Amino acid sequence: MKIAITGIGGVGGYFGGMLAKKYFSGPHEIFFIARGENEKIIRENGLKMQTMNGEFTVHPKMVTHDPSKTGAVDLLICCTKGYDLEEAVIQCKPCITYNTVILPLLNGVDATERISKIYPENEVWEGCVYLVSRLAEPGVIMETGNVRKLFFGSDIGQKEMMHSSEKIFSDAGIDATYSENITETKWEKFLFISPIATLTSFLNKNIASLFADVESEKLLHQLLSEINAVAIANGIILPENITLINIDKMRSLPPETTTSMHSDFKKGGRTELESLTGYVVRLAKSLEVSVPVFNMMYGKLKS
Repeated sequence: MKIAITGIGGVGGYFGGMLAKKYFSGPHEIFFIARGENEKIIRENGLKMQTMNGEFTVHPKMVTHDPSKTGAVDLLICCTKGYDLEEAVIQCKPCITYNTVILPLLNGVDATERISKIYPENEVWEGCVYLVSRLAEPGVIMETGNVRKLFFGSDIGQKEMMHSSEKIFSDAGIDATYSENITETKWEKFLFISPIATLTSFLNKNIASLFADVESEKLLHQLLSEINAVAIANGIILPENITLINIDKMRSLPPETTTSMHSDFKKGGRTELESLTGYVVRLAKSLEVSVPVFNMMYGKLKS
């Protein structure tokens, strides 16, 4: 299988790196689509992986900013930020054919729908990940947490290819699961990341600081309650104790951990506000669900 990964940051770099390490000598071919200094460093020195299980350097079959150089690929894994999604998949058009399957692995729950509008004839899977990893500097991926799970699936996809992909991922040391209930799985992740991303950004605090303050934790519980109500109104079936599950997950993260959206706000750059907070506000409005805390924080963060 020919697999290309676009967006060689924390997520794409980690999973792409694991694939490149395993399949350096085949049988599968792994391509990185990267830009700028990241592309240059990886081409010259490889991608350095600083993981919880050790450090190593990997070399993909090719790293390029020009997707036409990879040729047609069987699987395109899209790991860009939500605000870059459309631009990234359009730029990848030269390596996409009718038979190319596209798997988005990014925050939010609307990526598959957005990609399908651009490539309506292609099979677009759904996916989500739990991973604490970042691009520390060009050519260097740093993993700082012990959670590293990948879920993917599709209600209408080729089951044989999904099972094959699960084995390819697993053989590369990736904790990957082909989920037959991927919509619910993805929403479970969304109920985790949306409130914590919104609150860390709004309060400008990391995870430890949130739980060290009674009022901050109270706001977190309010956000979790509101997004749970939206999910239920949207027909999403979730575990009854989903809020407690997510609180436990958040508490288990390293104390200094924050969210990528919070990091982007601190840098003063583009953020995933629309995908992680605005989406909840808009969906709640269409479903006539009251989300006053989400509305307030979205308004403040947007301005």
